[in-house]
Amino acid sequence: MSHSVSYTRHGDVGVVTVDNPPVNALSQHVRHGLAEAFATAAADDSIATVLICAGRTFIAGADISEFGKPMQPPHFHDTLAAMENMPKPVVAAIHGTALGGGLETALCCHYRVAVPSARVGLPEVHLGLLPGAGGTQRLPRLIGPEAALDAIVNGIQIKAQAAQAAGVIDELVEEGKLLEGAIAFARRMVASGAPLKKVRDMNDKVTGVDPAIFDKARATTRKSKRGFQAPLNCIACVEAACTLPFDAGMARERELFRELVEGVQSAAQRHIFFAERAAAKVDDMPADVKPLPIKTVGVIGAGTMGGGIAMNFANVGIPVVLLEMEKAALERGLKVVRDNYERTAKRGGMSAVDVEKRMALITPTLDYADLAPVDMVIEAVYENMGVKKEVFAKLDKVAKPAAILATNTSTLDVDEIAAVTSRPDKVIGTHFFSPANVMKLLEIVRGAKTSHETLATTLAVTKAINKVGVVVGVCDGFVGNRMVHRYISQAQYMLEEGALPHEVDDPIYQLGFAMGPLTMSDLAGLDVGWRIRQGKGLPASLPPGERYCEIPDKICEMGRFGQKTGAGYYKYDPATRERQRDPEIEQLIVEHSRAKGIARRPIPPAEVVERLMYALINEGAWILEEGIAQRASDIDVIYVYGYGVPSYLGGPMFYADHVGLPKVYARVCEFAAEDPASWQPAPLLKRLAESGGRFN
Repeated sequence: MSHSVSYTRHGDVGVVTVDNPPVNALSQHVRHGLAEAFATAAADDSIATVLICAGRTFIAGADISEFGKPMQPPHFHDTLAAMENMPKPVVAAIHGTALGGGLETALCCHYRVAVPSARVGLPEVHLGLLPGAGGTQRLPRLIGPEAALDAIVNGIQIKAQAAQAAGVIDELVEEGKLLEGAIAFARRMVASGAPLKKVRDMNDKVTGVDPAIFDKARATTRKSKRGFQAPLNCIACVEAACTLPFDAGMARERELFRELVEGVQSAAQRHIFFAERAAAKVDDMPADVKPLPIKTVGVIGAGTMGGGIAMNFANVGIPVVLLEMEKAALERGLKVVRDNYERTAKRGGMSAVDVEKRMALITPTLDYADLAPVDMVIEAVYENMGVKKEVFAKLDKVAKPAAILATNTSTLDVDEIAAVTSRPDKVIGTHFFSPANVMKLLEIVRGAKTSHETLATTLAVTKAINKVGVVVGVCDGFVGNRMVHRYISQAQYMLEEGALPHEVDDPIYQLGFAMGPLTMSDLAGLDVGWRIRQGKGLPASLPPGERYCEIPDKICEMGRFGQKTGAGYYKYDPATRERQRDPEIEQLIVEHSRAKGIARRPIPPAEVVERLMYALINEGAWILEEGIAQRASDIDVIYVYGYGVPSYLGGPMFYADHVGLPKVYARVCEFAAEDPASWQPAPLLKRLAESGGRFN
């Protein structure tokens, strides 16, 4: 056997054990070991074979690092065929998770037993792929096409009890006694004399299926998973299981799998998969640094952001002290939190008991002194440096010495805030994205004096509340908002030059973004940026020659702050919130251009996309040059999880690599020649373009 697979005998039953930490992935050496082990099992006098895994899980999937490369023998299909064609029963014994290739392996066994805590699923769609080893052909034959569509197209994990009810699992066995239970089950199957249960032979093809279910699935998927190719290929494969014989269905699955694995969408989604895991690593973090225990948290501010932050902790059972300055604001904030939970309960996402448990974890207060015992305080007050410094000065006096003090600022200097405390090593930025209880991204802003212990603790907290954390440095806007400033500025400049709002938003939406920059501005609230610009004294405080667009200021002066007021760049239907073009704003834009002496021109959609995307990319290159982000993939994670960039684009820096850095750099130089005040080609972009390098 290979070093990761062993074969032993337990009396009259053979046992094949996979031991490939941490998740028993189906690497080449595992496939080789399985082929050898089952050849041995087939040749000896055992009556049955049990397939089990060491460690914390069953086979949790394929080895993703092998995707996109030539498959080294033995091929996965050959290994599975050897198992499926065994002349005596093969029983998969499942604990932990049997996902992707792991479930496909189990489906090639004749029976499956599992402990109650196990889960199974085919989540390949999340990597821009489909199950490529028979999962799309075997699962519909086992549980029916509608249930298989739900499992495969949505990539869901199914708990053991539900899997047993559906027919995926044949028997549940006691926790801690998986091997004994599987061996006993195998002996019973042999004693029963029942023919081997091969899923592929259950139906030549699944019959009696209404073909309309596939049309409905495609229509739903095109709406809910707009732009993603893998879910549509998954539907086509399940449809093949209902219209083609098994071997022809397998050929169709291989064809559609190859189309995906060789395409850019899956490459992008796999990039994000690895990028998310890399983002949790800090290059200079000493190996012996241990995070502090965070058992209680304080949140200052019960507004939309503060309430959402408090919910994150209550959701995972961490008590929260929620501080406000006025009783009415505190009560209003608590009501919003309760309403959010009750809406979730009405949708079936939690029980009424869960609502009360989570609300009980949030202790409201009007007194800073109640923050004294907490382990971490997150400030979520108005985005104003003076206000935040005042808050931190108070916190420094009341919080215990070991407490971490975090600011939810989205743009302000964390070092300046830390300087008003006696413990700048304990101060860190935690930039949550709105709505904080929904958005997965957390920008972790590392100050000049932030300690490794504080950083490690914040990373651990981020994981505990199920966020994706990315460590960034201190600068105006950090990574996400610094880049988005350039992005929105280009959108505004194109309005001046000849585009109308929908002509800016629609091309980037068609590229795959959740919404265009002007729709995004309306959603966030135009008044937020307006107040920031007023606080900075803009445009009067700009250096000579710096470009400034007054259009959003003029819109705000009309009392139009975006969706919350029903009007911004667009008008919004009060019932559906759908945007509508507004002739009044379009006329305002045209008159603004005329007043500034700008001759308006049509701006092609391709130019819109280039100016928006390349503004992000060029600023991202500056950020990398300055060391504000550790790696280009961190920027991609920020934009996928915080700014609505679909994972199939891989983020702006991956997108740049795909387009080609020489092309991006050349176009940035053209834009800089036309508008030097707005475009300064990043040195890193220039070096990589000229050397044939890549960001990722």
